[in-house]
Amino acid sequence: MSIISPRKLVTLWSVALLSCGLGGCGTINEQLAAGLGDFVPQWAGGLPADAPPRPGTAQYDEFIRERERMRLEPALPKNEAANVQSLSAEALH
Repeated sequence: MSIISPRKLVTLWSVALLSCGLGGCGTINEQLAAGLGDFVPQWAGGLPADAPPRPGTAQYDEFIRERERMRLEPALPKNEAANVQSLSAEALH
């Protein structure tokens, strides 16, 4: 029979402790990222300027209403849509 040596026991204990510690970091970082992500500038990897608002806010409700209103509008005929796109492209240049 093989008896577990103290060295193997310490190694096993250290690996278990590190695993639990890293698991806890993931939970903490998830909670912090939800709140702090809005404050990171775009140049540092934050949200882009045209990102939709977070769910549960008044701005999100307004965003959804506007999107639904745009969805229910009738589509432009293809020839008018092409004219609008060409006019907007000319305005950019």
